[in-house]
Amino acid sequence: MITPAEFAARHRPGAPLLLPNAWDAASGRWLASRGHDAIGTTSLGVALANGLHDGAGETADETMRLAELLTAAGIGLSVDLESGFSDDPDEVGDYVGHLSTLGVLGVNIEDSTAAGALADPELAAAKVAAIAAAAPGLFVNARTDAFWIEAGGPMSEREAAAVARAQRYLDAGATGVFVPGAMPIELVARLASTIDAPLNVLPQADAAFEQLAAAGVARVSTGPLLFRAALGAMDDALARTLGAARAPSGIPTYDEAVEFAGPSSTAES
Repeated sequence: MITPAEFAARHRPGAPLLLPNAWDAASGRWLASRGHDAIGTTSLGVALANGLHDGAGETADETMRLAELLTAAGIGLSVDLESGFSDDPDEVGDYVGHLSTLGVLGVNIEDSTAAGALADPELAAAKVAAIAAAAPGLFVNARTDAFWIEAGGPMSEREAAAVARAQRYLDAGATGVFVPGAMPIELVARLASTIDAPLNVLPQADAAFEQLAAAGVARVSTGPLLFRAALGAMDDALARTLGAARAPSGIPTYDEAVEFAGPSSTAES
């Protein structure tokens, strides 16, 4: 298993780390068998695979169990914490402290709420600080959701909010910054040049991996993409089994996948 320091060193602007995200032991082992010695977890996949809701703080036990299984298999892991499974920074720190004893490489913590709004930046920064204190050396990927939530305002305001929040979390002890959402490549490049830390983004429909690298991105996480792709692949496999001639069903959207958690699901990833 690679070390947290080796994991951090792979976050190179211009030559980004591709971090695929797993949702259970089978998907994690599959990705590791394909040569990925560092993978992440996806909170959406973990939640839906266990009949729970993403972004609602329901998957702390399932997330910890998955981390135990994958680290025991020698797989380097960055763990998605949603917003920390608690609004008590000390509890968040304790949770990550236990993850650290398992040998995880890093964690990802977001700053939006179950209601789909940006969280109080002071509270979000306090959680980052608690994580950094509880687990020195882990790669703390602080996610800011200015481009993820729907009611984020004009692009210019979202950009300013993302940069301001990123700096606040870096000051609190974050190692890198994750800005999910669909963004023009020019905006990605501005964020990469403005934020003084490794920038993590999701795959972009309008920009190839090489373009994200040229923009200065240091990490590209697949997020819930592979989980959603697995759902769509079931339709295709069933059609082939029946010998049916049909076009591939494609990958369900995030919103379509979220519906399987029930009506109280929230828009988090």
